[in-house]
Amino acid sequence: MGKFDRDGSTVISGRRFAWRRLGTGPPLLLVQGYAGTADDWPPEFLGALGRSFSLVMPDNRGMGDSELGNPDDVTIDSMAADLVELLDELAIERLPVVGFSMGGFIAQAFAAVAPQRVELLALISTDPGGPGAIRADPGDWARLVDHSGTARERASRTISVIFPPDVAPQFDRDFGELVAAAQAAMDPRALAAEERAMEWWWAAAPGPAVAVAGPVLIVAGADDIIIPPGNVESLAGRFPGARVELFAGTGHAVPAQQAAPVADLIRSRIRL
Repeated sequence: MGKFDRDGSTVISGRRFAWRRLGTGPPLLLVQGYAGTADDWPPEFLGALGRSFSLVMPDNRGMGDSELGNPDDVTIDSMAADLVELLDELAIERLPVVGFSMGGFIAQAFAAVAPQRVELLALISTDPGGPGAIRADPGDWARLVDHSGTARERASRTISVIFPPDVAPQFDRDFGELVAAAQAAMDPRALAAEERAMEWWWAAAPGPAVAVAGPVLIVAGADDIIIPPGNVESLAGRFPGARVELFAGTGHAVPAQQAAPVADLIRSRIRL
């Protein structure tokens, strides 16, 4: 993945909460999705953003170097609260917030409780929650959360659902072993806790419209089968004035497939 400028951690509610920094410039918060860590952001995406920003990349509860604590306490709202405490610890008052997949759920919850701290809200491959959210086909979702088999087999299943069929085989050949190593390091309790948190997100009543301090960018892949792109309309309804960008030929892993264009979109919405 490359060298990070700085690693750190703080203690939140008795738990170690870890983060990493990369790049120079004003801070930008990157919020990872399901089963993701700071190490899992695509290098090209980090490189494109790190030229303009000092990237703050936390490990969500139970992921990477962050401790899980009580699995029953893992919710989208509690993970958003962790971010508030992290920014307080780092003395960062306001910054762009970029959330990918489940990280987009967390970013929305963060924006709801701390809208004045959001210089830009970029929501990538995500949905607004609630029973009206368009869910993945049950078979595709089952492949994503299937923890059976070897780590290499799990990696191939994951890759097969987050990339389109014409892209997945090559990505699997090039990066499957790296994904497998990450899969092998996962705590099954943490994965189960995140899965419950997402189900609660979809079961709860969707939140009201949110007015954040800065602009809102919504990005989706036209071929995303994990969080279908049909969610962008209702997501935009929650954030009036949001700019929506849909990438053709792109699956769920938008930061990997469209690293430079998405980084350019983020930069274009912020005065540097």
